[in-house]
Amino acid sequence: MSDETEGQEGEELEGKKKKGKRAIVIIAAAVVLLLVLGGGGAAYFFLFAGQSEEAEVKPELPKVTVFYDLPDILVNLNSTGRQASYLKLKVALEHNDPLATPKLNELLPRVTDNFQIYLRELRPDDLVGSAGLYRLKEELLIRVNQAVAPIKINDVLFKEMLIQ
Repeated sequence: MSDETEGQEGEELEGKKKKGKRAIVIIAAAVVLLLVLGGGGAAYFFLFAGQSEEAEVKPELPKVTVFYDLPDILVNLNSTGRQASYLKLKVALEHNDPLATPKLNELLPRVTDNFQIYLRELRPDDLVGSAGLYRLKEELLIRVNQAVAPIKINDVLFKEMLIQ
């Protein structure tokens, strides 16, 4: 009887071990499944849900371009000869803020001063060719942006240019 009892106890012990292993495998699979689903849900939330809310909150406004005409500028150029050379400019400033125009009116003396100081140091040779005009345009753009900061000027446009 002791052999039969030991045999039955051994089978019961093996059955319990198998059931325990199955339970561990099932629990581990459930944990892995929850982690995968949770990670996928979190990834969706961070990647896609935030974008749709931002798109709804911030509608894209059409870009507005505003041109601000500066008064005519007339300067004598730095020339080495006896005959004086003059530069006459008509310039427009391009920006994107229609509300900035009154502020530009207030800052106009500073812009004119910056332009006059730079232009008076130019020689007629500095303005020869398209490269000379491009350098002039870039220098004026730098100076106007310094003068009117925090307003952002996008471009300096020559309306008229006369060198005499």
